[in-house]
Order: sequence, then C-alpha cells, then structure tokens
Amino acid sequence: MKNKGIFKKLFSFFSYYSSDNIDWYLFGSIAFLVIFGLVMLSSAGAPDGFRNFGDSYWHVKHQLIFGFLPGLVCFFFFSRFDHRKLKKLALPLLIFSIVLLVLVFVPGIGSSNDTIARSWLNIFGFSIQPAEIVKLTYLLFLVAWLVGKGEKKIQDLHYGFLPFIFILLVVVGLLMLQPDFGTMSIILFTSLAVYFVAGGRFLHMLWLSLVGVGGLAVMVKISPYRLARLTTFLHPELDPNGIGYHINQALLAVGSGSWLGRGFGHSRQKFAYLPEVAGDSIFAVVAEELGFVISAIVVLVFMFVAIRGFKLANQCKDQFSRLLAIGIITWFLFQAFLNIGAIIGILPLTGVPLPFISFGGTSLTMCLAATGILANISYQNRKG
Repeated sequence: MKNKGIFKKLFSFFSYYSSDNIDWYLFGSIAFLVIFGLVMLSSAGAPDGFRNFGDSYWHVKHQLIFGFLPGLVCFFFFSRFDHRKLKKLALPLLIFSIVLLVLVFVPGIGSSNDTIARSWLNIFGFSIQPAEIVKLTYLLFLVAWLVGKGEKKIQDLHYGFLPFIFILLVVVGLLMLQPDFGTMSIILFTSLAVYFVAGGRFLHMLWLSLVGVGGLAVMVKISPYRLARLTTFLHPELDPNGIGYHINQALLAVGSGSWLGRGFGHSRQKFAYLPEVAGDSIFAVVAEELGFVISAIVVLVFMFVAIRGFKLANQCKDQFSRLLAIGIITWFLFQAFLNIGAIIGILPLTGVPLPFISFGGTSLTMCLAATGILANISYQNRKG
C-alpha cells in the first residue's frame, strides 16, 4: 500500500509537467540549451580544468553541483509556486540582493576574478555573484511596482517616470561601482522594455536614452579601459597582443570552425589562447568545434525561446504575469545577444555569460529559477 501511495505521488508530480499544463516547446528548448551547455563545458573547460585543478572535468562537475542541481531545485519550486504571490515578496527580495551588492565591497567577503571588477562574494567557501541574483529580484520588484502604479501614474512625470529612474539608479549605481557594465546593460534594457510595455511614454524613454548616452560618454572619459575596449571593438587589429587579444582570439576560433567545425573536443583556441574559455567565450569554442551550422542552430533556439516566451506573455490574463514573462524573456534574449554579438565582433566585449550555456553556477541557477516562474505562468494560463 505504501508503494502505491509513493507511485501515486510521483505520477501526480510529473503529470504537472505534461504538455497539457505547460508549453513544452518553450521549456524543451531551454532544456536543450542547458544540456548542450554541460556537454560543451566538458570540452571547453578541459584544458583549463586540468591545468589549474588537475581534473579535465572540473568545470562541468562544478556546474552540475553548484549550478544545475540548485537551479533544478529552484525550477521545480517556482514552477509549482503561484508566481502572483511573489508581488508581496518583491521588496524584501530586492533589499536582500542590494545588501549582497554592497557586501561585494567589504574586504574579506567580496572578491574579484580580475584586476578591475569586484563582483563575487565568498561565503563559507562558496562563491556567488550577486549581480546575477539582482537580474531576477529587481525585475520582480519593478513589475510589482509598475502594476501597483497603474498606467495613468506610470505616464506621469512626477509619480511614474522620476521614481522609476530613482529606483533604477540605485541598482545601476552599485553595478557601476563594481564595475559590471554587462549586467548593468542587461538590467537597463530589460527595465526599459518592461516600463515601455507597462505604458511608459515614448518621450520619457527618449529623454532617458539621451541621458544614457551622455552617461556612457562620461564613463568612457573617466575610465580609460572602457575607451580602450570601445577602440578595440572598432579596430581589433590595432593591439592584437594587448587589449585586442581577447576579441582577436575569439574571431580566430569562430573563423577556424568554418561550416562544420574541427570536431567536438578538437578546439585549438581553448588551449590557453582564448581568455575565459569556459565562461564568456564558450560560444567561440562552439563555433570552432561544431562549425557555423550548429552555431546557427543555437542562435535559432534562443530566437525560438523568445518567440514562445512572448507568445506566452501575450496569453496572460493579468498584467503582473504578462510583464514578468516579457521581462524574463527580454533578459534571456538580450544577454544572449550581448554575448554572441561580442564573440563575433559586432558588439564590444562586456563579459556577460551566455545564458544556460556558459560556466557560472549563480548564473545558471537564476536562469533556471526564472524559467520555473515562466513554467508557472504557463500553467496558470492553461488552467485559466
């Protein structure tokens, strides 16, 4: 009798994820990206893992334990948790994540992976990246705040636009201090997209864009390395052994792959030539080993996720669900665009990971948590 009860509970659990309840075109595509990412990590991270840790599979093991498994738990939790209840938790979650952003600057707790940015927290031997957490918590808060305001107040300069800018600047300012220009760009773009869909005035958006361009000019002026990155993006051949090294090695890897690639595991650039080979640069290894055809399929899968995600948002019957789905999909799509665009040389390098694929436990966990929220939105839509 006990066995019957267990089987009944298991059947009930897994039947929740049937095609009648959630959009498996969307979530099957995301599952493909996650599995593909783990497979590519086993290849891209092998030389670096063996050199630094004596284990060729260190990166994929780390990703499984500290990214995939906690991410899977978050996915199952949020897929069954009514996402509309997150409105009440949005402010405490944002405050918690802002505290984490501040702790990055505390000596002994905050750390950096390079000589410029301070983006990590070391807590009890574990490393987390608060900026990845803020992508979701700030989005939750923003959507809850916009829904509470209503369209008329959102369009008002004093009650809608200026408070929106103030809240945004708090988060963006902390990211600028790290500095983490890539995450800052993702949060800015996602926030503007959600604000506009919620009813924001185009004139206000235009003002903000002009201020943003001016702010970017000031940032470039006061930080020479940003100007160097911009110059390198425009002319990567000017300093091939210095600031232009990363983009030149990435382009060399992409070009070497041709149509069908060198073959899985046969990348040459991953052998201490390509910086951040398992992280920000993993798409270059995909292109080198698997070629243009598979690389194009990966891009098409991201586009398909966007199409199904925006379709899901269009089916939502309440504003909170609709804006939240739009924000999550915009985040995934824009981050993928920033990463791939930088690797193929059409955008400056910003150091953002490729969603679901790049090495990074915090990034994968938060992406899967957001995917769980999408699953619950899909479930609520289909159940009316």
